[in-house]
Amino acid sequence: MKKELLYAGVFCLLVAGWLLPSMAQAQSDPTGQRRITDTYAITNATVFTAPGKAGIKATVLVKNGLIQAVGSNLSLPKEARMIAGDSLFIYPGFIAGASEVGITKPKDLERPKDFVSSNPPDEIAGITPWRSALDQFSIADSNVDDLRKVGFTIAQLMPDGGMIAGKTSIVLLGSESSTNLLKNNAALAASFRGSRGMYPGTAVGVMAKFREIYDNTELTSQRSQKYSTVAGLKRPEITPTYSAMQDVTTGQIPVLFTASSELEIRRAISLQQEKGFKLVLTGLEDYETVLDVIKASGAGVLVKLEIPDDKAIKAQKDDAEGEVKTLNARVQEAYDKALAQASKLEEAGIPFAFSIVDVKSGDVMKAVQTMIANGLSEEAALAALTTNPATILGLSNVAGTIEKGKIANLIMSTDSLFAEDSQIKHMVVDGFVYDYETKAKKKGAKNGKENGDVKIEGNWDYTSESPAGSGGGILSIQKNGSDYTGTITYDDPSGSGKATSPISNVALEGSTLSFSFNVSANGMEIQVDVAGDVSEGSYEATMTVGDFGSFPFKGTLNPTLIANK
Repeated sequence: MKKELLYAGVFCLLVAGWLLPSMAQAQSDPTGQRRITDTYAITNATVFTAPGKAGIKATVLVKNGLIQAVGSNLSLPKEARMIAGDSLFIYPGFIAGASEVGITKPKDLERPKDFVSSNPPDEIAGITPWRSALDQFSIADSNVDDLRKVGFTIAQLMPDGGMIAGKTSIVLLGSESSTNLLKNNAALAASFRGSRGMYPGTAVGVMAKFREIYDNTELTSQRSQKYSTVAGLKRPEITPTYSAMQDVTTGQIPVLFTASSELEIRRAISLQQEKGFKLVLTGLEDYETVLDVIKASGAGVLVKLEIPDDKAIKAQKDDAEGEVKTLNARVQEAYDKALAQASKLEEAGIPFAFSIVDVKSGDVMKAVQTMIANGLSEEAALAALTTNPATILGLSNVAGTIEKGKIANLIMSTDSLFAEDSQIKHMVVDGFVYDYETKAKKKGAKNGKENGDVKIEGNWDYTSESPAGSGGGILSIQKNGSDYTGTITYDDPSGSGKATSPISNVALEGSTLSFSFNVSANGMEIQVDVAGDVSEGSYEATMTVGDFGSFPFKGTLNPTLIANK
């Protein structure tokens, strides 16, 4: 009894403290517009700190958007808010090696009256190295949240444009109220995209023009240095193009070259070997035959996170004969090879990450799972989404793993990440928490059973945790027609033993049971929401106490007190 009174008294004091205006700004916000608090701990989750590391039961402590500690026996500060992670799996947030999420296309320029197609102005010809992707980016774009929902926390933004579109920017996919910028002018975005109706209009022309720009940039830089120290020299021509290209010619930033096919890959590597700039190949789609060339080049590799369309495979008929049957076999072989390409990179020892340019966010996990099913290891898949892009983008000191000092970018899923039924329930980006709805794995039956397995009617002995300590009571559920009713007992915050409240909004969807009840504390009514998985008389759930936090809730169906059917 003394323990119950102590628990109730402390809980009451905490409730009163939580209601103070000074603490109101630290409450949870599912939109992610602010951090749930400056300091919080995700407790007792299964944490995968890095690719190749086994999952461990641990707590992740976060403060001011940074990971402070990861471990099983942490000494948590008093001000830390507790988030129950008992049924969750935590992974490092994904990093997109290249993306166009939130990017808007710049307006097309009108051709001047004295336009000459063989020698057009750089900007009209798609040569705009001075442009920044950040100027084309909007964090409010709905596609940003779509990408965040599937696990991405950081993206390298590709500017829209021609053969030299501009400079990439690396951003956090975080709150609209934050700057989110990690690196500006991180790489030069280039491609073999020619200009329609003018020079350079072909891939060969693009290569020639790239050489010309690169050489002229180096010459301009050399002449500028001499001009500043030697009298009597002609003033060198300094253009926006040559000024913006100097970061590339001096080796400060790499060229992010889009090269989807074997031929384009060879051409990009040929330019790199000729001029000596740092190279990252992106958008790779057909690359198995040039793995040795890619490895020898030492270039960074971003594979397009997409699997080929299987319409041609599905259209094949089993009774095909002769040339049609032979052709079908070739199509199937090419399709199977395409699915297994990523695993060949792993076998060749080539670290790679993913580009998601022109990739639908809803297809991301399906593509990864398909690559895994066709030979790519889960370790390599996770590395391609975390540590490898962090290395390629120069972010290894701040992102890619879950460890002290790194940005709090976390995925919280309902199962191991690449499991077929796994769903992302929460995302943490720069310390901001985003909550996402998860769907029940099975469709529940209205009579309280699912294929005769799931039963909720009866009396449940439960225990719960909160910052005040442990508590518990009886959860009683009865069936009333097609609906459920019931009551729950809990430790009275006033210290007078147990209190009872009716439960409402009782719902069973598949194996997910949820309900609500109200707690009277300090003259106020606080709504408590409980939701979690129920099976074979066991209930593993999370209890959300208004805006004050989420805590573990565990129940066991008492076989001697089962309600009548």
